Amino acid sequence: MSRVSVIVLSWNTADLTLQCLLMVQAAFAREEIDGELVVVENGSDDDSLERIVADHPGVVLVKNGENEGYACGVNQGVAASSGDCLLLLGSDAFLEEGALTGLLEFLEGADGYGACAPRLIGQDGKTQEACAAFPRPRTAIWFGTPLQGWFPKASELERYFLSDFAHDTDADVEQPPATCLLLKRSVWDSLGGMDESMWLFFNDVDLCKRLQEEGFLIRYLVELRVQHVGGASTARYTTFVERWHTDRLHYMRKHHGLVGALCARIGTTWAFAAWGLKRAFFKVRDPFWGRVGSYLRFLRA
Repeated sequence: MSRVSVIVLSWNTADLTLQCLLMVQAAFAREEIDGELVVVENGSDDDSLERIVADHPGVVLVKNGENEGYACGVNQGVAASSGDCLLLLGSDAFLEEGALTGLLEFLEGADGYGACAPRLIGQDGKTQEACAAFPRPRTAIWFGTPLQGWFPKASELERYFLSDFAHDTDADVEQPPATCLLLKRSVWDSLGGMDESMWLFFNDVDLCKRLQEEGFLIRYLVELRVQHVGGASTARYTTFVERWHTDRLHYMRKHHGLVGALCARIGTTWAFAAWGLKRAFFKVRDPFWGRVGSYLRFLRA
């Protein structure tokens, strides 16, 4: 069986990160996997670094003085690793028994596949319907705009969110999240890693898009389970919304050119205008100049 490098980014989630690392090392021992654990400490301002060093001295540790973003951090972690396969694992994701072995066995034995992903289980025990189709220019007009609230069953939204896929059976999918995603290193190298222009969001979507443009498939494996808290790091970003819109713009521009960029700008402008009207007429308490500044920075992106 191939040697696997598990890449975990740490940013201000000390308790969850330590639990994640314990679960990975337990999987190595229990499933007799030849692997290494690579942790990128991405400039946390809690005690994450000190606790990782104290409790897990054997990990390959990359230390950043400040938050370099998700895409850059993953690229750093892969550069510091040596495995034949790469498992991208969120710091709030916990491997259940058999998940790591099952992912490796599938990827090694299946022709034509460049990556695979397990079922994600939330804290409530329910399956997280996290896989999606690739966004198209029109997706930016529907998703995250008033249209989504007015017409939640619109065909474009149902296509994007895979409304006809219950996540209860194995299937080839377009974009599972990088919360837990196993790739062959040879595929990663051929793609050149993650695009760092998408600092936090859409970098995994872009990776899956390029992977499949190279002719590889991605498999969702329902019997393999990973517990996932969800949003533990991203929810802490003060510019979460601005970053999401900006990274989506970069994705649309890269894969859909001027039309994609225009649709992304229209969608974000519509969402901003709707917020302004809501604030004016319903007296929503929200920092006005902060939102305006975020929108102006988006326009310059």
